[in-house]
Amino acid sequence: MKLIISMAIIIFLFTLFTITSAMDMSIISYDVTHTTTTTNYRTDTEINSLFESWLVKHGKSYNALGEKDRRFQIFKDNLIFIDEHNSGDHMYKLGLNKFADLTNEEYRMSYTGIKRIGEKKKMLKVKSDRYAFRSGDSVPEAVDWRDQGAVTGVKDQGSCGSCWAFSTTGSVEGVNKIATGDLISVSEQELVNCDTSYNEGCNGGLMDYAFEFIIKNGGIDTEEDYPYTGKDGKCDANKKNTKVVTIDSYEDVPENDESSLKKAAANQPIAVAIEAGGRDFQFYTSGVFTGSCGTALDHGVLVVGYGTENGKDYWIVKNSWGAEWGESGYLRMERNIADKTGKCGIAMEASYPIKTGDNPPNPGPTPPSPAAPEVVCDSYSTCPESTTCCCIYEYYGYCFAWGCCPLEGASCCDDHYSCCPHDYPICNVRRGTCSKSKNSPLEVNAIKRILATPTKLKRNIV
Repeated sequence: MKLIISMAIIIFLFTLFTITSAMDMSIISYDVTHTTTTTNYRTDTEINSLFESWLVKHGKSYNALGEKDRRFQIFKDNLIFIDEHNSGDHMYKLGLNKFADLTNEEYRMSYTGIKRIGEKKKMLKVKSDRYAFRSGDSVPEAVDWRDQGAVTGVKDQGSCGSCWAFSTTGSVEGVNKIATGDLISVSEQELVNCDTSYNEGCNGGLMDYAFEFIIKNGGIDTEEDYPYTGKDGKCDANKKNTKVVTIDSYEDVPENDESSLKKAAANQPIAVAIEAGGRDFQFYTSGVFTGSCGTALDHGVLVVGYGTENGKDYWIVKNSWGAEWGESGYLRMERNIADKTGKCGIAMEASYPIKTGDNPPNPGPTPPSPAAPEVVCDSYSTCPESTTCCCIYEYYGYCFAWGCCPLEGASCCDDHYSCCPHDYPICNVRRGTCSKSKNSPLEVNAIKRILATPTKLKRNIV
């Protein structure tokens, strides 16, 4: 009898343990591919609340059918990654920034933009020993060019791969302040639109090419006069010829030498390329970044100084993803003189502009450009410059009414009402969206056409 009771108790306890374990697993399992530790789990209700708050904070909305659910799953997976990291013993923290609804692949495609050297003909490196570190050199223990007023406010490149332009302008702004005493914010958009011999605007570029452009152009316009739009555009010749800030030449820091990079950064802000495509980098929020990264350079940033915290040396890096990313737009990156390439390859391709003389007199804002030429649709209709003619009413192969898509090189959708940008050319009329390719998950809202302007007299089309 006692044996039977004992066996019953054992079976009961085993059953209770099994049920309890199953309940615990149901709580900590987010999906079939990813589970968290018991110290880090969140309920789906909590995650959904975080997602809704995040959407409001970042002004996000999704029009495509099922897209919100898909983005929620990506957000949830990113949150798990962030929670797991922050529960460990690290010198830096991750957080739910504006990239939280993007996969790492989507993030890398849209927010980095250094062109690899092998992709285009590389001009000869301008080698120099100006900042080569030599035994006995005395370099300050800490430098921060922000304290010297040589760094403009944090800017935001948006989803345009123009980081190379921001790295270039940051270094030009810094050396100009040091040489003249004036901190002038210069135009990234001029570089995006006008520096096209080697660089490719939102499709990437290199800082050395941009320095070469500024020198050959005789200077660069201001940010105020030639403001940033976050997309490729036609070069404004009048603004290109407004040369407010000049540089004399540029040079490269001795490569793979953090001691030389430190010496260079002690003298002026330095343009550098790094590998920023990792998931840790994507969600970096604060602290000294010691995360995993390689040397496949894909992002241009600006070294504005260096320092030490709790015995850990770091670089002060200005990014171009807005002030909400990282430490108010900045990153403190691990610095290790023994590491030749530097963290994330920071010492591999560092360069800087040189300026010795004054700027030319500031002519003030550029006068308005002449009236823009029209885009001719047919003998009877025109559209404004930098738009695309789209037929609204077609009969037997003839168009009897035209509309204008307010973008250059756009795709005209079959609904005769909307259109899509050239880089998102696939129309989905039912959803009212545009995508990069037929099966691409990346979508933007379709754009409404405007009516074409009828001409008073029939044109002779050549």
